[in-house]
Amino acid sequence: MTDMFDISGRVAIVTGGSRGIGKMIATEFVRRGVRTYITSRKADQCNETAAELSAFGECVSIPHDLSNLEEIKSFVNEMSEREDKIDILINNAGASWGAPFDEFPESGWDKVMDINVKSLFFLTQQLAPMMRASATPEQPAKVINIASTDGLSNARIETYSYSASKAAVIHLTRRLANRLAEDNIRVNAIAPGAFASNMNIWARDNPEGVAPRIPAKRIGKPDDIAGTAVYMCSRAGDFLLGATIPLDGGTVYGTLQG
Repeated sequence: MTDMFDISGRVAIVTGGSRGIGKMIATEFVRRGVRTYITSRKADQCNETAAELSAFGECVSIPHDLSNLEEIKSFVNEMSEREDKIDILINNAGASWGAPFDEFPESGWDKVMDINVKSLFFLTQQLAPMMRASATPEQPAKVINIASTDGLSNARIETYSYSASKAAVIHLTRRLANRLAEDNIRVNAIAPGAFASNMNIWARDNPEGVAPRIPAKRIGKPDDIAGTAVYMCSRAGDFLLGATIPLDGGTVYGTLQG
């Protein structure tokens, strides 16, 4: 019987893959025999992570700032020199900004929207030809957008542009899923809750303090996010389209409210 979760032999790109959730996903991909390209703005960190993961399989570092279309096109050109097709795209690169409502700056809005929304759309657009070259009805190509539970619920902290950007990612996922289905490209999203990363310093620095507020009574582990990504990118996830999976231990939907 064929392993429904087998993704070996595929080619993947993980943006923001040098640390945090991106690294968690990239690590599992490499271990499962996926040739994995990681990208991030900081070249040293990207190269260091790729060297670390290469102990388990194929991991290649291609540092780029993907916040503008020119850099996105440069990255895609470099990818096209290395590969004829792409099977999996993980749109994970992201940014956040927190400030009181009366003081929230324009720069904090524009930076977050550029990285979290604009970059995601145009990278998917520019890589679409390489994904169409891979995709078939029997083995669709996969795009996984990393959203956030902040896009599903009302966040307590004043990260206005971040919450708005992640809500945009969730809706854009549905729109792209509808458009790209005809090309045998499946677009879905994961909305992580509390995972230890630089994007969630509370979970990273005080997991014991965060855990009691989560129905599952713990923060997310690397296997949680990596396993969900493997499911969505494998044969097991081929019928999933336009969905956003809240991966949060029940914080959004597992809490009963009167």
